[in-house]
Amino acid sequence: MSALFALIAALAVQPVNDGPIRTGGSAAESAQAVRVREAIAYSYALPPGAPTDDYALTAWCDALVSGHVRLGETLTDPSDLDQEIMRLGRLEAADFQAGLNAARGRQSPESLAAAEAAAAERTALWDAAIAREDETSRSEVFGLFFGLPGRCEHAARRLRDNITTPPATPEEVGLD
Repeated sequence: MSALFALIAALAVQPVNDGPIRTGGSAAESAQAVRVREAIAYSYALPPGAPTDDYALTAWCDALVSGHVRLGETLTDPSDLDQEIMRLGRLEAADFQAGLNAARGRQSPESLAAAEAAAAERTALWDAAIAREDETSRSEVFGLFFGLPGRCEHAARRLRDNITTPPATPEEVGLD
């Protein structure tokens, strides 16, 4: 019995991994699994006003998540959950920035301008929330953010990896 307690104690002090948690499968996601997830993500409509171009969409997504983190940072005493949400938001923002940086040189002036405009529009919304003097109101707005479209992560990956072919459709990956 003491061996079991020793094992439990040893597992309890293992370092925390900052990456995503996978349940089952191998450590690396297969190319086909990514293709299926991408097909699903691109099959859903984007929210009204979201750009459809991958570069502008990634800038829009970055502004959404970065603004949410900035708003959370204005809270005097964020909960542990709020802190974790901000940590994950920073990781997402870094992913979006990596995609934008990798693809910047391949963008037309029009694409760059569209991305800048999309990001500025989202940033202005967060700036208005951050400017609220009432912390309770800022906290409520922070709690209302429901996340990003699934397409955001795929758009950033496609930019990073210079993928120029259209995403697969659900039918092409065997989904009906």
